[in-house]
Amino acid sequence: MLGLRGITRAAEEVMVSRDILIAEATNSRVHIAHVSTRGSVELVRQAKKRGVMVTCETCPHYFSLTEKACEGFNTNAKMNPPLRTDDDMAAIKEGLADGTIDAIATDHAPHHIDEKQCEFAAAMNGIIGFETALGLGIKCLVEPGVLTINELIEKMTINPASILGLNKGTLGIGKPADIVIFDPKADYTVDVSSFKSKAKNSPYDGWTLAGKPEYVIIGGKMIVNQGVLL
Repeated sequence: MLGLRGITRAAEEVMVSRDILIAEATNSRVHIAHVSTRGSVELVRQAKKRGVMVTCETCPHYFSLTEKACEGFNTNAKMNPPLRTDDDMAAIKEGLADGTIDAIATDHAPHHIDEKQCEFAAAMNGIIGFETALGLGIKCLVEPGVLTINELIEKMTINPASILGLNKGTLGIGKPADIVIFDPKADYTVDVSSFKSKAKNSPYDGWTLAGKPEYVIIGGKMIVNQGVLL
């Protein structure tokens, strides 16, 4: 419709299938990043049932946006893998709910305004993801009942740390004091002009989200206090 080259589902699903088959044949672990299609979700689901050591993650834009966001040549909605259909988005949510998709990653990709304010085909892929990831998870997954708040936190903290073998993601004695304090019921409006990142390439400007971090502690050091970056 836009006269642009597409990236078919098959481009992703063929590679997901290949990597799963290699992992199965060699009895090795494999992690699939940025799952975006129904076919990929089903390939991982069936592989797990067979005992393949496969894990995977998706990103907030794949459960909150569809290809319709690209209409009008909106370069802030251009990413790789690209945004898919309503059916693919539904499959991502199903995969998150039944445990097929283990983790949620931000796919944080900041770009200078000049890298996005150009022809769609020439624009860089990716969006800024850190500042909206939690809010999108709460608004698009927790509030509709796809996940509980504890399940969302698990997919953003415990599971990624476990997949990577890191001593992170939980609260406890001897653990890194990495803590985010937020109110999951407090709504706020996304204003990209107020982002602390130098990059502003987000398709969520004006969206109403929930759970804006009020306090952030990293390694025991306060980084955000009452919503203000120190």
